[in-house]
Amino acid sequence: MVVIADDITGAAEIAGIAFESGEQVRLLCGCAKGCDAVAAQETVVIATDTRSMSEADAVAETLHLMSKPSILNPQSSTLNSQLSTLHPPSSTLFKKTDSALRGHVVAELTALMEATGYGRAVYLPANPSKGRTIRQGVYYINNVPIHETAFSYDPEFPARTSVLEERFPDAKAKGIIMPDAESEEDIRNVIARYNDGKTLFAGAADLFTALQTHPRPLPVPVPNREGQGGGSSTLILCGSTQSKPLEIGIPVCPMPREVYDGVQSASDWFQSLNENSQFSILNSPPSTLHPQLSTLNFPPSLILTIPYTHRTGKEVAVHLRTVMAEMAKRLVTRHCPDELIIEGGATAWATLQALGWTDFTITAQWAPGVVQMRAANGVLVTLKPGSYPWGTMLSSCKV
Repeated sequence: MVVIADDITGAAEIAGIAFESGEQVRLLCGCAKGCDAVAAQETVVIATDTRSMSEADAVAETLHLMSKPSILNPQSSTLNSQLSTLHPPSSTLFKKTDSALRGHVVAELTALMEATGYGRAVYLPANPSKGRTIRQGVYYINNVPIHETAFSYDPEFPARTSVLEERFPDAKAKGIIMPDAESEEDIRNVIARYNDGKTLFAGAADLFTALQTHPRPLPVPVPNREGQGGGSSTLILCGSTQSKPLEIGIPVCPMPREVYDGVQSASDWFQSLNENSQFSILNSPPSTLHPQLSTLNFPPSLILTIPYTHRTGKEVAVHLRTVMAEMAKRLVTRHCPDELIIEGGATAWATLQALGWTDFTITAQWAPGVVQMRAANGVLVTLKPGSYPWGTMLSSCKV
């Protein structure tokens, strides 16, 4: 199966689901090197970051990706051979979209249908397992219309309405169906109704899970932090507007207000923290840490956060993820942390692009959407959507 996701944390979420089903999974960033050399038996999840692009650029990137002479191209002999062995054939390609209605959904689905020959698309962003449902065409999060939630403050795609037909007024004319779903059974019924081999399915994780009609369960070991990466240090980036404060006994370095407002640069922030020796903890042996920190299961660690949410707009979003990515690159280059944990899809994409890391193998899923993978250079990278809970990943570190 090939999955195309419009952001990297969504891609990681799908990769984690496929991994726990016993699949061999690779996650690629865009048209990464190696995109034309994927194995036929692999589930390949491709993060495009089109959610952070303009609509025109998102369409161009989608069409460019579909033109690759590999299993990404539905006209290629490789994919045609896969189609003959997969049942149902429409499950060969899946478009992962945000479960909070963000992104250039209609434009990207239209481009995919044009490139692949699918006659229609079912767009189902509901995630009933996480309290995200669609009832009579209205999108709810825990029974609250989405425009009344914190997603109304999203920097790039603020939720101004909860009515799907108002949010995507041209969907129906483009052949995109947006059904209701209040339960996982509803999702299965939607699949049964529309899965005719001519329909492209697009949506959130619950839809992808339900589409896996032939899972191959294999024993999956419980993730274990001990012995992973040598125990040198961990850098945590909380770059999402949906981030919740982490109170786990790890030093927190909030982005200064001057940097948030664009008055100061990332280099100013980096320099000020270096002058105050706040980064020295990344290179400190546990015995030299504060007694409270030395009892944690984490190696020496540091958290960077964005403590403000009052500014919105594309320019603000680009500025924030650029600053966090630059800080991460400086820290990784100087301190070589053993593990990088990133919260927030746009921040994750910008950071990995800045580092030049584009090809990953999945190693563990800590919780739905909280996925650990290993970069080609051996560094562990864990990604988490900003609005998702951490699960058990950090529970052992609370003090």
